Amino acid sequence: MASPELTAALESVADSSAADRTRTYNDLLNQLTNAPPASAVEHAANLIVFIDAVLSSSLGIINIRPILASIIKSLLSVPAEVKVKVGKHIADALQSQLASYEEQDAAVREILAQGYEAEEEYTAAAKALQGIHLDSTQRQVSDRSKVETWVKIVRYYLEDDDTVSAETALNKIKNSAAAAQVLKDSPDLRLLYQLSQARIMDSRRDFLNASAEYLNVSFNTMTDEDDRRRALSAAIKTAILAPAGPHRSRTLAKLYKDERSTETEEYGILENMFLDRLLSPADVEVFASTLAPHQLAKTADGSTVLSKAVTEHNLLAASRLYENITTAALAKILGLKDSKDETAAEKAEDYAARMVEQGRLRGEIDQIAGVIVFETVPGVELRGPTRDLREWDHNVQGLVEDVERCAAGLSESFPELVTEQMVH
Repeated sequence: MASPELTAALESVADSSAADRTRTYNDLLNQLTNAPPASAVEHAANLIVFIDAVLSSSLGIINIRPILASIIKSLLSVPAEVKVKVGKHIADALQSQLASYEEQDAAVREILAQGYEAEEEYTAAAKALQGIHLDSTQRQVSDRSKVETWVKIVRYYLEDDDTVSAETALNKIKNSAAAAQVLKDSPDLRLLYQLSQARIMDSRRDFLNASAEYLNVSFNTMTDEDDRRRALSAAIKTAILAPAGPHRSRTLAKLYKDERSTETEEYGILENMFLDRLLSPADVEVFASTLAPHQLAKTADGSTVLSKAVTEHNLLAASRLYENITTAALAKILGLKDSKDETAAEKAEDYAARMVEQGRLRGEIDQIAGVIVFETVPGVELRGPTRDLREWDHNVQGLVEDVERCAAGLSESFPELVTEQMVH
């Protein structure tokens, strides 16, 4: 409740001239801002009563605007609780006469968003900013200011994991030619945009594209070293969670060859995946402890994103070790269990069939015999009269290449010995 002194002072000037009321309002505002009460609740109540008195007065828009601007400016230094209560009250009060106070409405909404942010009410902060009329004809808003506001809205929604609303806001930037130019000219905004886009892709489980965006952020020299390392870790995590296949293999190769990857916690599992090694449950458990909740969410078939990615990877790794394998043996390698609907062998067959169908695994499935035949030589048909000969050629080529590598290693390590033994 507002203080009696303030209420009495406001009532005493109700019938004064416009000049006297303006002067009195400014004096009262100075008192309210320079010597606020200790209680945030009382301070907010005083400001609200004062604002209502000013807006309901007959001073006219020309006189009210500067007083209102001073009130809004004073909110910059008040506690978050006061920012929220008073800011929301002003924003609501201006709705009926928004055309006359668009500048003040925009300013108070930015402060209101700051208050909500301090109280970790991120969705409310985003909605406060969304209320700003960025395309108004009443005031001029630069393209950069528009992009800054949209980026803030996106990031606020992402803080509450509302990726749908965040993506809607992000699309405003994507669909604006002016925004594209702003991002091109403003590395700081482009960085925030890329990071927001990566987080949205990550949340939508578009892991390969998310990994690419995180990797781009990790190369940005505008961010400090710790943030770049975190972005690189996020790139590795999302690449690991992506569906197994050629595209992911290329992404893993790029990350594995990045010298900075050795400094991340995820390097061990990255190396195992890149080298097509089978992942042990212990490795997976350690990696799972570093993931975000949405990355551990269950899919439609009841499995988690991680377990599905690991199963597909281990299936791909098994195809490098075996020319053929029974579905029952494969299920044991993949750690699959019988369920009410399917046996473990049938689950293994389903995984293999899906990957073969999508072109992420080369092989054939004999459902009657319960055997999967993998392609061991790239580009060589699984069956046919030339298969054995082509496979023999491939093995001979591999042997010759190994000998060549050994010879090159000897030449580099023991040049004098090689020179002595060389046949002229």
